[in-house]
Amino acid sequence: MPLTREQVFAQARDGRLWAGHLIPGHDVPGTELNNTTPIDNSVIGAIENGTAGDVDLAVRVARATFKSGEWSALAPAERKRVMLAWADLMEAHLEELAALDCVDAGKPITECLNTDLPATLETFRWYAEAVDKCFGRVAPTGPQAMGLIVKEPIGVVGTVLPWNFPAQMYAWKVAPALAAGNSVIVKPAELTSLSAYRMTQLAHQAGVPAGALTLVTGLGEEVGQAIGWHMDVDVVSFTGSTEVGRYFLRYSADSNLKEIVLECGGKSPQVVFDDADLDGAVDHVLAAAFWNMGENCSCGSRLIVQSGIKDALLARLRERLAQWKVGLPTDESVQIGPMVEQVHFEKVRAFLQGAEAEGARLVHGGRIRSDLGSGWYVEPTIFDQVSSGSRLFQEEVFGPILAVTPFETEDQAIELANDSHYGLAASLYTTDVRRAQRVARAIQAGTVSVNGFSEGDITTPFGGYKQSGFGGRDNGLEALDQYQQIKTIWYVN
Repeated sequence: MPLTREQVFAQARDGRLWAGHLIPGHDVPGTELNNTTPIDNSVIGAIENGTAGDVDLAVRVARATFKSGEWSALAPAERKRVMLAWADLMEAHLEELAALDCVDAGKPITECLNTDLPATLETFRWYAEAVDKCFGRVAPTGPQAMGLIVKEPIGVVGTVLPWNFPAQMYAWKVAPALAAGNSVIVKPAELTSLSAYRMTQLAHQAGVPAGALTLVTGLGEEVGQAIGWHMDVDVVSFTGSTEVGRYFLRYSADSNLKEIVLECGGKSPQVVFDDADLDGAVDHVLAAAFWNMGENCSCGSRLIVQSGIKDALLARLRERLAQWKVGLPTDESVQIGPMVEQVHFEKVRAFLQGAEAEGARLVHGGRIRSDLGSGWYVEPTIFDQVSSGSRLFQEEVFGPILAVTPFETEDQAIELANDSHYGLAASLYTTDVRRAQRVARAIQAGTVSVNGFSEGDITTPFGGYKQSGFGGRDNGLEALDQYQQIKTIWYVN
């Protein structure tokens, strides 16, 4: 039976939440790591601490299942049926899964219930429906030959997930990889393994073969590295920091040249021109900057605003931001919860403490709410007069800090927007449709939204330019390409 959020919260208080490996043939329990919640840094349970041996077992099972055709050779309509049944099971467990992400990652429960989990279900259903609607092609040959261009599952897929959107990122990776017919090994972040464990259990209950979808929990430097190194993994899809993304490229180069798909960091600009509808922009600007406590790779952490309207926009932002509540994420009225762990909190605090020394001016927030729970609660904060050469402008904070930089001309706005090693997302605000098109084309980012903050939806590909990643795209039909091989079959008449 599905658990209610209150039951999940009670199990967390009692330290009874657990996640571990789901691998056929894994019969010997491994060592465990304490699992703590960022809400108050208390122990809410444990996760199994995986080893390279556990990864090797998962890969061997995945390869054997792939070769057997139990999932890879299943009729597409049947794969669709199973995946839709899985989505229905997850919907029945929606409140339970949302509560697991809330206590595991410190995410506000309202966002988990109303945003993350509905998007997760949409992703699974969309790829399930796509399974039997994707076709190969016939090449335009002459009568002397016939060329068939077909797409086949690539084989064994390793997915290494981030901690900021545990359920949703699981869906972004697993749904298209399974829909394409692969065997998938999931490595959730050690900080947030609970919803991945439960969703994988539900997959097996729905009819996904246990060998086609395995789960290995544990530390990145052990389990993630072992997946990256393994000679029988065909592709690794990774979302996380650019620093760790570089490791996966090295693992590939030094092993079997497996394909690597990276979705890494971001330092996304929000460009506001002086003809923008400021009242309409305010909520979007705040959502871009502070949604999920700024722990979001597409976070619009740089507000690049035309100088003539800067003060008017800041006044509106401050007025609206005063309504945002910082507090325990189990409270439905809260918009800002804690940073995910102490190490990350200290990183964000260092940016808070160093911004004014770089010449920035604090205009809102800036306090650390040490009176709440773990003490890792940072108020949504705005710094003005942030120079383009400063750390706050250039480096990814991954916390609730918005850097404001003025500009005078359109060319200067574009130059500032592109002054970054990253290129994941951007947004711009103007009522001039020609300017919107010019600037959107000029900004170097994988997703550019106009007059609002958005990452697109399940139908549109998501990924980045420059050091934000490469190798493929999540979402859209384009996501299937990273989990498929293209084959030409040539008939000679």
